[in-house]
Amino acid sequence: MAYETILTEKPEPGIGLLTLNRPDRMNAWNRTMMAEVIEALQAMDEDDEIRVMIVTGRGKGFCAGADLDPEGAMVGARQDESAGTPRDTAGQMTLVVYDLKKPVIAAINGAAVGVGITMTLPMDVRIASTKARMGFVFNRRGMVPEGCSTWFLPRIVGITRASEWMTTGRILTAEEALAGGLVSRVVKPEELMPTALDIAREIRDNTSAVSTALSRQMLWRMLGADHPMEAHEIESRCLYYMSQSPDLVEGVMSFLEKRPPAFPMKTSRDLPDFYPWWEARLYKND
Repeated sequence: MAYETILTEKPEPGIGLLTLNRPDRMNAWNRTMMAEVIEALQAMDEDDEIRVMIVTGRGKGFCAGADLDPEGAMVGARQDESAGTPRDTAGQMTLVVYDLKKPVIAAINGAAVGVGITMTLPMDVRIASTKARMGFVFNRRGMVPEGCSTWFLPRIVGITRASEWMTTGRILTAEEALAGGLVSRVVKPEELMPTALDIAREIRDNTSAVSTALSRQMLWRMLGADHPMEAHEIESRCLYYMSQSPDLVEGVMSFLEKRPPAFPMKTSRDLPDFYPWWEARLYKND
């Protein structure tokens, strides 16, 4: 499908690549990009031929934040006419990423500020080029954080560091982001995409799609749990479900036979009946 602000492709079997494609504006965010990113990620998530997704930017920047060009008509909040409440465009996108079944890798190739960094927070792996610069610059623009970042960022880097980064709005080097736990690796620019592809292959070649979907959601959902019993209850449900599954048989047999696994289950048809459990709150006793 042809898009206006992004590119999508499958660089290898099982891997989907989404590239932000406004290099003349450092891939600045606008409403068209929001709609296209959401559509593309959801389509990849429903495609059983894709096991993992990578998001990166074309050109020198990853995403320089919201498009501040008056002609671009970019406003942080978009009115939700059905509910009558304002909803920021970054938050609409990050909530979609949060609900995905498949892991997403952010390959941060350059400047990532404002929405350019908050959009990556619900992604599962963030790696950065040594040329990357990141910043939660909202207070320096007379704005406030968006993209659900006040929920995500403290859970990723801790409240003390999140508060410093948010209140100062200063630009972080890739090395500082690594030290603070915002990214897991920093590599040379020419090594960024090969590293992202290596991580994607590790997931694609060795893991069950259904196990990964369940694990991904348990990790995120339990960050807001009131008691470890909630984790115990949903882990027990998922363990019981997977213990009866053909993926468990294949995982054990491939290990015993010392061969790569070929997991048969698909996220489009083989997730348990209680998924998504957080909507029905099945793990609650009430």
